[in-house]
Formats: sequence, C-alpha cells, structure tokens
Amino acid sequence: MTKAYSTDLRERAIRAVDGGVSAREAARVYLVSPSSAIKWVQRWRTTGGFGPSSVRGHRRSPLLDHAEWLLALIAGQPDITLEEMRSLMRERGVSTSSTALWRFFDLRRISFKKKPSRGRAAARRRGSGPRNLDARTSLA
Repeated sequence: MTKAYSTDLRERAIRAVDGGVSAREAARVYLVSPSSAIKWVQRWRTTGGFGPSSVRGHRRSPLLDHAEWLLALIAGQPDITLEEMRSLMRERGVSTSSTALWRFFDLRRISFKKKPSRGRAAARRRGSGPRNLDARTSLA
C-alpha cells in the first residue's frame, strides 16, 4: 500500500492556496496530482488539519461475521446462485452485493461452475435446405 504524502508537503500546498494560488497551480508547483491538492484543501477547510485521514486501506468485509453460515449454506445446497444467497442474506438483515459474495467465495477458492449435465444452448442448425424444384407441381 502506498504511503501518505508528508504533512510538510501538504501544509506548503495548503498555505499556497490560502495565499491566493489555485489548488491546481499549487499541485503543479509541488508535483502532486490536482485531485490530491483539492482534497487537502477541502479537508483543511472542514477540519483545520493538515494530516492524512486516519481511515486508510481496505475495509473489512461484513460477510466475515456470516462466514460459517455462508459455508454451511453452500455445503447443504451446492447449486445455489449468488443472487439466491444475496436474497437470503437480505432476509437476515445483511445488505450485500453479488460481487461481494463472489469475492468472499473466491478468497476461499470456492467456485460455482456449471455442470455438464445442465446442457448448453446448442448452435442453431440450418434446415435441410430449399425444397427440391422437381417436387413442385408443374404449371404445364
């Protein structure tokens, strides 16, 4: 994970903006992205602080609290879909996405593959072709 920019650099950029320079110009001078400078200034105006936010990195998955239940669910019903699991989670009061469920199972190397017995959609086949002209009644 990347480290946060130093407080000194943040303070210099914010002081430049406070002195009348635009946040984009300060970003160009201090070699940071314009979005970083803009966010630093917004944070400074709302909180008065120069330091980075204490919230960093990835959040813990809320599905970890329900791991045993989810694993027991697929053990008892191996052909369940992610959308069916999602609706069962909603009944338990947990709001989640099918992507979050997929990530939960992917981390545990559990996949949901189609079985060969389910059959696939067959390719469209052409018919036997045009009728034979000889089979038509003659107009004579």
